[in-house]
This record gives sequence, structure tokens and C-alpha cells, in this order.
Amino acid sequence: MKTYLDLTKSGIVIFVLVSGLVGYAVSYPIGHPLEYLDPIILLVGLYLVSSGSFAINQAQEWRRDLQMPRTARRPVPNGVIKPWQAYAMGIVFCVTGMGLLALISQMSALLAALTVLLYNGLYTLFWKRSWAFAAVPGAIPGAMPVVIGYAVNDVNIFAPDSVYLFLIMFLWQMPHFWSLAIRYKDDYEKGGFPVLPARIGVEKTLYHIGLYTFVYAGLALSLPLFFKANILYVLLVMPLAVKIVLEFFKFFKEDGRQRWIHFFLWVNLSLLVFIGVPVVDKWLFYLVNI
Repeated sequence: MKTYLDLTKSGIVIFVLVSGLVGYAVSYPIGHPLEYLDPIILLVGLYLVSSGSFAINQAQEWRRDLQMPRTARRPVPNGVIKPWQAYAMGIVFCVTGMGLLALISQMSALLAALTVLLYNGLYTLFWKRSWAFAAVPGAIPGAMPVVIGYAVNDVNIFAPDSVYLFLIMFLWQMPHFWSLAIRYKDDYEKGGFPVLPARIGVEKTLYHIGLYTFVYAGLALSLPLFFKANILYVLLVMPLAVKIVLEFFKFFKEDGRQRWIHFFLWVNLSLLVFIGVPVVDKWLFYLVNI
């Protein structure tokens, strides 16, 4: 079981499921009878697609993972799972998951297929191996689960609330990943990945982290332009947007070598709040007024 959970990156998959459910809850038409099967099929479909995609990713990168102390103990480079087994399981999972998603929304299934293509195709095979700024286009598949969930109820994925959720998840990934890249810069260099700190240095990377952090916090503060904001916006979103900016300045002051975990954890917490508050506000307002 531990091998399976490591192969499918279960910790990240849980976050994928949460974001997909957020998209579903935001797009669900208030007042309509609840479709109990739809969210269950969505979660199972998303679980299979994301788990399968991660299994394929480990089969694709096992030689590089073997060179990195942080990833050398993963199932494929460690020899517990053969690459062809990871490929086979990943493909079966992805195809089955897309089939399930197609039962409730063809748009969701199409977006899931596009996500796998971007992540396992363009990002893993090309962008990540040759481009220091690969995290930027690579953030697109990372932000797609929330849109996949949104599309179950509304195919207009360019609606303002869908765009907000996508952009929040997109922008969050650069501070999240680049702070990790600073911490594990030597590991990535051993694996042959040209991450930003290895290519342009830690100091310049911090400037790029700051840029995306400021835009990310600014977008969160503009939430009332996309949703009907209530008290949770004032109590949670506003102070947390300020907090992550302050944490960045502390991180920057220490040249990225200290307090990285503080900044990393606050950024991750902020994401849960920034995408969770619109859901709670929407449904709490509905329940109070019925």
C-alpha cells in the first residue's frame, strides 16, 4: 500500500480532489435538486486520472529520480515497481477516469485529457527538461482540476468565477514550486533539471517569486470582482493576503536560505482559504436565506 501511495503521489492527489470539488461547488446552480452521484463520479474520475498521470510521470523520470536523493527512494527508481508496470497502471487509470468523467460531463473529460497531455507530454518531456521557467506553463495542468470540477455543472469555463479559481491556482504554483526549488536546488541539478535557482541564481529567483506572490495576493484581494463577498472575505482573505506578502519579505531578507518552510506553508494555507472562501460564502448565504 505504501508503494502504491508513493507511486500515485497520494498527498498531491488529495489536493487535486479538493480543488475539483471546489470547482463543482462553485458552479452548482443554487436551488437545483442535488445530484448525489455526480460529485462521487467526479471524485473517482479525478482520482484515477491524477493518480494515473503521476504514475506515468514516475515511469518517465525514474532515471533522473535515481540521481536525486530526495526522489531516489520512489518505487520505480528503487526497483520495487518496473517502469512498464507504472506505465500500464497509469494508462488504465487515466483512460478509466476519463471515461467516468465523460458520463457526467464531456467537457470535464476533454479537459482531463488535455491536462494529461500537457503534464505528461509537454511539461515532463520537454519544458521541465530544458527550460528554467518551465513552472509557468507547467502551472496550467496544475490549475486544471478546479476547472474540470466546474465544467460538470457549467461548460462556460471562461465565466468570471471559473477564471478566478483557475488564476488563483495558476499563480500559487510559482511561489510554491520555486521556494521548493531553492531548498532542493542541488538535488534538481543532480537530476539534470534546469530549475530557476540553478540557472539564474537564488537572488534573482527570489525576485520572480516576489512578482508572482504580489500578483497572487492582489488577485485574492480582488475576489469581490468575481464573487459576492461576505464576512469571510474580510476575516480570512484580506489578512491572509497581507500575511503571505509579509512572509515573502522575511523570506527574501534571509536570501531564501532561512524561513523557506514558513513561506512555503503560509502560501499553501492561503490557497486553501482563497479557493475555499467563495464556496463557503455561496452556500452559507444560501442556507441562511432558505
